[in-house]
Amino acid sequence: MLIGELSRRTGVSTRLLRYYEAQGLLEARRGPNGYRAYDEDAVTTVRKVRALLAAGLPTEVIRVVLPCTGEDGTGFDWCADIRDLMLRELAATDARIDDLHRRRSILAGFLATTAEEPAPHR
Repeated sequence: MLIGELSRRTGVSTRLLRYYEAQGLLEARRGPNGYRAYDEDAVTTVRKVRALLAAGLPTEVIRVVLPCTGEDGTGFDWCADIRDLMLRELAATDARIDDLHRRRSILAGFLATTAEEPAPHR
């Protein structure tokens, strides 16, 4: 299928599909006319990439774990070193969350000293 068809079937822009290809997440053949041609399994691959991106994984990590993902992109065939990589990503996510909580507290403190009502807390 051509890139436009893959875009239509996945809801992902052609620009992003080209980016996924450049990042080594998606493979395309080139026809004699130079157009990208994708196999049927590219639809599943794009859905897996989207699921992994939604989990907050960077493309460098997705490139490593993608071959180990299950059909829907949520499960894994725990191939070599994937568990350790995912544990590191989880720890990095936890650190970012902690940092955001710290930043939120500082901002709320600024607002509390300048306003009569405290900032809403989620």
